[in-house]
Amino acid sequence: MNLRDIHTPVLLDRCVELLAPALTRPGAVLVDATEGMGGHSEALLERFADIHLIGLDRDTDALRIAGERLARFSDRVTLVHTVYDGIDAAVRSTGRDKVDGILFDLGVSSLQLDEAERGFAYSQDAPLDMRMDQTAGVTAADILATYGEGDLRRIFERYGEEKLAGRYARAILEARRSEPITRSARLVEVLVAATPAAVQRERSGHPAKRVFQALRIEVNAELAALEDAMPAAMGLLPVGGRIVVMSYQSLEDRLVKRLFADASASTAPAGLPVELPEHAPRFRLLTKGAELASEEERARNPRATPVRLRAAERLRETA
Repeated sequence: MNLRDIHTPVLLDRCVELLAPALTRPGAVLVDATEGMGGHSEALLERFADIHLIGLDRDTDALRIAGERLARFSDRVTLVHTVYDGIDAAVRSTGRDKVDGILFDLGVSSLQLDEAERGFAYSQDAPLDMRMDQTAGVTAADILATYGEGDLRRIFERYGEEKLAGRYARAILEARRSEPITRSARLVEVLVAATPAAVQRERSGHPAKRVFQALRIEVNAELAALEDAMPAAMGLLPVGGRIVVMSYQSLEDRLVKRLFADASASTAPAGLPVELPEHAPRFRLLTKGAELASEEERARNPRATPVRLRAAERLRETA
C-alpha cells in the first residue's frame, strides 16, 4: 500500500508557506498536534531539512502509519500518543519548553473515515464506536444506550446544531426500548424515520449527518480538548513562532477565531493616550478571516471542501 495514496493533505502548500518563516531558524521545532497519517509532516520535513518534528495523535493506528511514512526522518521525529490538549506535556517530555511552529488539522481523519469498522460514517454500516483512541473511553453506542432524552438533545443541539434534536432524542429512546442501538445503519434508520418528509426534501444534507457529528464530538470530547489545547499551544511559541489551525466545522472554527481575536487585540483600557507595551497585542493574524480551499483543490480532494484555515504569529512574550 502506498501511504501517499490513502491521504491527501489539505491546503498543504499554504500550510508550508505560513509556517516557513518560523521553521527556517536553526534547530527549529515543529509540533504537528494532529499527526494523522503524516502527510503534512512529511512535506514539512522534506522542505525544512533541519527541523525536528514532534507529532501528536490519540489514534494508535495513525501513529503507526505515520511512523512508517516518516521512517526515513526517524532521527528528526518524535511521535507521542496523546490528545492534543497534552501538547505542553508532550513538548516538555522532549526536554524543550518552546517550539517554533504548530499545526492543527482538526476533525476526523481520512484513516478514521475510511475504516468502516470505526463507525464514524453514516453511509457505511458498522459498530457505533467513533473513538479516535480505541484504547480508552466510551463509545457512541454507550452514549446512545445510557444518555437520557435531555442529554441527547443537548449534545445534538450543541455539537450538531441540529434543529430536530428533541425529536431525534425521543426517537432514539423509543427505539432502544426494543433493542440497543449498536450499529450505524440502525441509527440512520431511526433518524430517517423520525425526519418529516418535508424536512428531508428541504435539507441538502443527510438527516443523520449532524447527529453523527455530535456523537463523535461527545465521544472524543473534541471541543473541550481544543479549548484547553489552543492556549497551551500558543504559550509554547516564542516571538516569531507561528500557529496554523485548520477546522472543518463551525464550532471548532468559532473557538479558534475567538482565541486568535483575543490574542491579537490590545488590552489597554479605553481612553489611554498611549498603549503601554504590556497592553500590546501578543499575536498578529496571518490570514484575513478564515481561508478556504480553492475550487481546484476541492475538486481534487473533496475532504478539503469544509476547511477553514486561520494562522497567527507571536509578537511579544508575556510575563
